[in-house]
Order: sequence, then structure tokens, then C-alpha cells
Amino acid sequence: MLEKLDYIKLKPARLLDVGSGTGWGTRQLSERYPAAEIIALDIAIGMLQVARGTAGWWRKLFAGRRERFLCADVEALPITSNSVEMVWSNLAMQWCNDLPATFSELNRVIKAEGLLMFSTFGPDTLQELRAAFHGVDGYNHLNRFADMHDIGDMLVAAGFADPVMEMEKLTLTYADAKAVMQDLRDIGAHNATAGRAPGMMGKAAWQRIVENYEKLRRDGKLPATFEIIYGHAWKPAPKAAADGRAIIRTDFKL
Repeated sequence: MLEKLDYIKLKPARLLDVGSGTGWGTRQLSERYPAAEIIALDIAIGMLQVARGTAGWWRKLFAGRRERFLCADVEALPITSNSVEMVWSNLAMQWCNDLPATFSELNRVIKAEGLLMFSTFGPDTLQELRAAFHGVDGYNHLNRFADMHDIGDMLVAAGFADPVMEMEKLTLTYADAKAVMQDLRDIGAHNATAGRAPGMMGKAAWQRIVENYEKLRRDGKLPATFEIIYGHAWKPAPKAAADGRAIIRTDFKL
């Protein structure tokens, strides 16, 4: 995602990092936009504590005044309307309960002609694990992730313009099913398992899942596919002033 910013001319004065986690992206954004105030937002206070704790003394000294850490829900942001030039979110949108409402809330806080850039999981994410779970019990163990085209429609409905959507699939390999689940926990993607966690189901059911997954083993490894959707869209300038008068934009070239 960071490479995609190379093609963006916008230099935000205030930037919101949604789902900042341990702060890796926040640090990268701070280096790219050294003059910007950056708000690192995460719903998990523990993540924000890690983000603040991993910042070296030199960052706390030189970037401390520009970086803010905010524990809040992206679906109800405690941020003033029209107050940030850019919203950045790397693999966080998929955990939102109401994605259309989330996009509307982000549109509210972004200034006119500001940018939303994000990545999220697509519907083919963990397709192998989904197949292994299928038919084992009556629970839906995996989240259903939105399709790229549906996300584009949501952006337009929320008031954004010119959405650009891209997708790529990454396949990681693991020694066994337990390693897959452990990696999901390590990267914060364990929320993808929406039903009962494997540790809470019976041993017989979990063994069936393992056996199903084993059928997909290739070259000695178990695959786990992640469909990554990348998107960005702009908040258009208003067509009318607050008093109802039309705004006519003119660009003169001399």
C-alpha cells in the first residue's frame, strides 16, 4: 500500500490511520509526511500501548508532537467533521460490523478533496480453511468478506467519487492446521473465525477439520489464501454552499 502513495500528489496536514495496530504503518506514514499530524486509531487499547511503547526515544522526542494515539471505534469517530485530508487503513475494514456506515463516517471526517486509501480482505480469503470447516457442525466459523465491486458501490453510496479498486491473491503455506490458526492469531486475523474457536469445539469436530484440511496439502504444505483488496477514493468538493448557493468551479489556463 505504501508504494501506491508514490502516485498521490496530496500532502496531508492531518492524517488518520484507522486500525493502526502496533504502529508500523503509523511510523511509515510519519516518515513519508514529516510535517503532518498523524492520528493512530485502534479499538484495542493494548495495540495502542504497544505502538507507543515501540517508538524509540528519538521518535518520541521529534515526532511526539505530531503523533496522536486514539482508542475509538471507526464506526463512531470522536473526530470533527471535515478535519483530516487523508484516511489510511491497512487490513482493518474487514472487521467492521457495518461497512457502509463506516465509509459514511470516514466521509464525514475527511475534508473536501481529501483521500481515503485502504486495504481489506476479499471473499476468497481463507478459502481452504472455509472448505475444511464446511459441514463439520452448524456454525459459521469464518467471516464473509465483501466483494471488490460491492465495496466500490458502498464508497459511491457513502459520498466518495472515482473509486479505484484492485485485488491480488497471496497464498501462504504452513506445516499443519494448528500453525494456520496460530498465525491468524499472531497477525490479528483470528477474528476471521466468527463461530466457536477450535479450542472450544469438541476434539472429534476439530479432528474432522484437520482431516479435511489435510486433503488440500500440496508439496508437503497446507495452503492458506488471502485475497487482498486495495481501494482508494476521493471526497468531492461540494456543489453548493451551506446557504444553498451553487458553487461553480473554474480553472483558467493562461
